[in-house]
Amino acid sequence: MQDFRGTYYFPVPNNRQVKMYVRDHDGVIQFRLCNEQEPDVWQRHGWLSYEDVRQASQMYEGELKDPLQFYDFEIAKHLLFGSEDSQKHG
Repeated sequence: MQDFRGTYYFPVPNNRQVKMYVRDHDGVIQFRLCNEQEPDVWQRHGWLSYEDVRQASQMYEGELKDPLQFYDFEIAKHLLFGSEDSQKHG
């Protein structure tokens, strides 16, 4: 899906207020979270690569739900490049 901010998916299927935006930045897929109920989330958190998210998630192991559940690399590839081109990136 797309809107004025860019391409996104819903990381929490039953909550349409939370969107995960994705982009290709110099060959690296990046993610940025937006929560319509908490607009400052968009301002506080910039674009992150999947590798950045993966490394940061190790700090939260056992404390919170797995942060990686919101950052879906396969969905991002499909949204940005389609099914055929997704095999060229990664």
